[in-house]
Formats: sequence, structure tokens, C-alpha cells
Amino acid sequence: MKSFEIQSGFGLDNLKLVDRADPVPGHGEVLVRMRAASLNFRDYLTVIGQYNPRYKLPLVPGSDGAGEVLSVGPGVEEWKSGDRVMSCFALDWLSGIPGLKQVRNSSLGGPLDGTLTELRVFPARSLVAIPEALSYEEAATLPCAGVTAWSALATETQVLPGQVVVVLGTGGVSIFALQFAKMMGAVVIVTSSSGEKLAKAQALGADHVINYRDKPAWSKEVRRITAMEGADHIIEVGGAGTLEESLKAVKFFGHISLIGILAGSAKELNLLPILMQNVRMQGVLVGSRNGLEQSARAIEAHKIKPVIDRTFPFSETRAAIQYLADGKHFGKVSISIP
Repeated sequence: MKSFEIQSGFGLDNLKLVDRADPVPGHGEVLVRMRAASLNFRDYLTVIGQYNPRYKLPLVPGSDGAGEVLSVGPGVEEWKSGDRVMSCFALDWLSGIPGLKQVRNSSLGGPLDGTLTELRVFPARSLVAIPEALSYEEAATLPCAGVTAWSALATETQVLPGQVVVVLGTGGVSIFALQFAKMMGAVVIVTSSSGEKLAKAQALGADHVINYRDKPAWSKEVRRITAMEGADHIIEVGGAGTLEESLKAVKFFGHISLIGILAGSAKELNLLPILMQNVRMQGVLVGSRNGLEQSARAIEAHKIKPVIDRTFPFSETRAAIQYLADGKHFGKVSISIP
């Protein structure tokens, strides 16, 4: 089989297409013919060595994917050849609150080999059926970005109809958050520095948009839109560089889901608003198999289509990762595995 592999050192130039021996499923395992993968910022950071430089090499990157069952090992009854499946990000995190090792030691694309490969063996318990209406490329966007948005809005808290949700940016998690929040009946405000991306967000149902290039103090605009009350919930993907504005934009007893650090991880920050406004700040680390199943059911019931900006062929995986790193995408960047 063909696999992309980070070889002797980190860096995009060290990501090579190599031949590997075809895997064979053991007891309780399933052999999947990978059909698609989608890229996350974590994958880019892993390839360049900034996510965890201690990962053992060689390593196949790719945090999520979808494919077709080719065969099953002894003891597997829930899957059969031809089933369409998607893989969980953390193979051992099935439900509830996991232990540290359940997540750290069982995550795809580091430390475990990931999904940028033609064939992969998975534990049978770590797979979820693909909603019938979704393609492999669309399904591959769910295990990380889709589940993360679902965890933020439906697991760690529950968004109610009429509440105001602010979504920072228009990447994969943010667009899923927009779609799920609208499904839940929320009023959604989207921020971006691109007028073109904001127009696309409005086409997906965003009620209000804010161009933070024109209005860098965008929290004031959120306050204006909400009659000075502030937002009930903020999907915070910027990190230290945007958190101060998020704290100014969130309402009394509001909720901030801290998901990404695209604008930095360290900065001097005034913590007083968290205390004085009783703000709940929740870190969100993807989610469990149960969360993946729930989000898939919601997507199927409400006929939500994952938004894919561009799909690259498997042979152009390095170009796809660079495209993601450039930050010009709206929604997800996918890879089709032939």
C-alpha cells in the first residue's frame, strides 16, 4: 500500500509517499480501505514538528478519515465488507470523561499512524457508520472538526433557541459551529477579515457578520447587536490573540469554548472579567465516539452538508497541507484517496 510518512525529520519536505506492507486485521479489528481524509491545523503542526516534536518517526499523519470496510478479523460482528465507516480521532475514547492515556496514547496522526494511507486497521469499536447522504470526503470532516464543534455546543454546554453564538473565523470547526448553532435555533454572529468569506457565512445562515479588519474591537459590535448584553456563547479559535475581545463580548454568566490558538498561545491577559462576570471558559479537545455518533445523527436528521473548500488528490497531499497552512480556505480541506 501507499502511505504518506514523516520520515527522518519534521518538515513538509520530509513528508514522503512510501510503500508499506498491507496490514492484516487481528482479533476485534477491521481493515479499512481509506477513501478520504480531511486536514486539521493539528496535522500541519505535526508535520512541521510544532505539535509534539517528541513523536516517534517515521509517522503517518492525518487525524481523521473515512473509507470502506474490506475485511474483518475474528470476533467482529458489527461490521462487514462494504460498510462505509469513519474513524474516531482517539481510538480508545468511547464515551464520557476519558483518562489521559485514553486520549494521548490513542490519537491518530500522532502518536499513532494516521489516515493518510491507502489501508489501515482499526479496532472495531473505534468506527462509526457514515450518514447515507454524505460522500467519503464529507464524512472525513466529522471526526475532528465536526465533533469538536458538537462538543462545544451540545456536550460541554447546550445552546438553547434564541441564544447568541459568536463564531470566530471560517475554518472547519467554525463552519460546523455555525451550522450546528443554526440547527439549534441560535442567533449566530461570524467574524472574519474577508468580506468574501463573510458573504459565504451569510449564505449558510449567519445572522450577523463582523469584519475584524475593519472593526478590530469587534466586541463592541457584538455588544451593539445584542443590545449591550453580550453573547451567550463564543467559539474561540484564536487563543491568546483574540481572547481579550472574547471576554469583552461575552455576556454575564456566558460561556467561551477555547478550541484553537491560531492567534497565539501566550499573552498577558486581564482575568478580572472571568471572575466579575461569572464567565465559564471551557477547553474543548475533540470528543468521544459517542459524540461522533450523536453529531452524525444530527447531520443526517437535519440534512446538513459539511462545507469543503477544496479537495486534493492523494498525490498532492503536501500541496493540500500548505494550502491549509496558508489559511485561505472556507470550511474544510479534504484529500481524496484513489
